[in-house]
Amino acid sequence: MTAFSGGATPVTPIDTGPHGGAGYGLSHEARNLHWLLTDVVEEVPGVRSVAVVSSDGLLLLSSDPEGQRVGGSLSEGLRHSTADLATIVAGLGSLTTGAAALMDGGTVKQTMVAMEEGSLFVMTISDGSLLGVHTAPDCDMSVVAYHMALFVGRAGHVLTPELRRELRQSVEAVR
Repeated sequence: MTAFSGGATPVTPIDTGPHGGAGYGLSHEARNLHWLLTDVVEEVPGVRSVAVVSSDGLLLLSSDPEGQRVGGSLSEGLRHSTADLATIVAGLGSLTTGAAALMDGGTVKQTMVAMEEGSLFVMTISDGSLLGVHTAPDCDMSVVAYHMALFVGRAGHVLTPELRRELRQSVEAVR
């Protein structure tokens, strides 16, 4: 069993299939992206949940497809899922893209929302997909941003339409 920093949940392997093993039936590229996402969750203290969302707002990868409990005084007992995170990330991505267009600001590279009980980081992946990370309030923002940039740099060139379709189908199979 792996210890997770800051109470983060592990990336749930998709269909283990009749022969066992995480990611059974997935392509090498899909398994590699799952591994990269797991690395963000395991290596960054304070990460609560992570979601990769396609440019059209569909959840492609997540750290916890079934949801998790969020601790903290204001959110004690509240439950959210990475499907909720994906919806928020997609909406925030759309809002910031629209704002950048209105302000002639160019392409949005990253967005950060600081809240009393945590933070939300959103980073654009080269194909228009988005990486969203929800963290605890005491996380080190520079460490989060660094690991997100690593993920984006490694994932951006492999997120082809075929891989996005495969990832989306695997998310739907879990539900």
